[in-house]
Amino acid sequence: MTRLPLALGTIPFGTVLDDRATFAILDRFADAGGSLLDTANNYPFWKDGATGDESELAIGRWLAARGNRDRVVLSTKCGARPTVPGDRTLGSAEGLSAAAIGLAAEGSLRRLGTDHIDVYWAHIEDRSVPLEETLGAFAELAGAGKVREIGASNIATWRLERARALSRANGWPAYTNVQLRHTYLRPRPGARPAEGGHVLVQDETIDYLRSESGITLWAYNTLMSGAYTRQDRPIPEIYDHPGTTRGLAVLREVAGELGVTVNQVVLAWLTGGDHPVVPIVGVSSLAQLEEALGAVDLKLDEELRTRLDSVR
Repeated sequence: MTRLPLALGTIPFGTVLDDRATFAILDRFADAGGSLLDTANNYPFWKDGATGDESELAIGRWLAARGNRDRVVLSTKCGARPTVPGDRTLGSAEGLSAAAIGLAAEGSLRRLGTDHIDVYWAHIEDRSVPLEETLGAFAELAGAGKVREIGASNIATWRLERARALSRANGWPAYTNVQLRHTYLRPRPGARPAEGGHVLVQDETIDYLRSESGITLWAYNTLMSGAYTRQDRPIPEIYDHPGTTRGLAVLREVAGELGVTVNQVVLAWLTGGDHPVVPIVGVSSLAQLEEALGAVDLKLDEELRTRLDSVR
């Protein structure tokens, strides 16, 4: 079965969604050919009563129940888990020291019930720790067979290049994945998301990725938590500029012409460009998952892409 070009975001699993609902979504995703599951060792620590264990534990229970670990690509992260119980900020984040990474990996492996992580991420930047220490710790995990690939999330482009150069110089596994906030709409230049720790794709990000082979861009917040289609979810303030009005109008025109939803056009735009993106689609219902799955076979021809790109 062909692998879907989508990753399933799993933040609500184990909290907003109980095991019955979680398993139903995971089963449908797997049945449709989905294999990429994106989680972290702190999802969703910011919710009252949560510790950050919940998402990984729910996925681990599903893997154990279905016995399908070999058909799943597990993506999880370290570095942003609070070390102070009850902290809902990144103020006490564990960071990316060698000791923190080693402990975090063991915790994720235990919660997920697996002996290896397919894609292991530095969730945030930690400039208090030398890159050599962080990358050396990832290399040690890879050498022990506990990690297959590594990636960097919420990282500046220059830091990504520096990290990759250091890994090459030391003969270590390099970052082959980068995860950033990205969608069809373009933010205002210099705008920063309200959410702490989020880093946006910039023009230089795309330019770098086009010139560097062997790096996959994973995009989160691709559908802006429903803001493209839901009246109760306003477009984030960072997109408050005239280009957004034009972009939304063209999105709606294209969706109407194709007989699909705006969300499906956004996902097709992300996956079908000259540098394809792996969109992480977070869902909390089977209906939302079905909408995302409906974008998999949607192809935007050159004329439609040009129309969409010309107003961004």
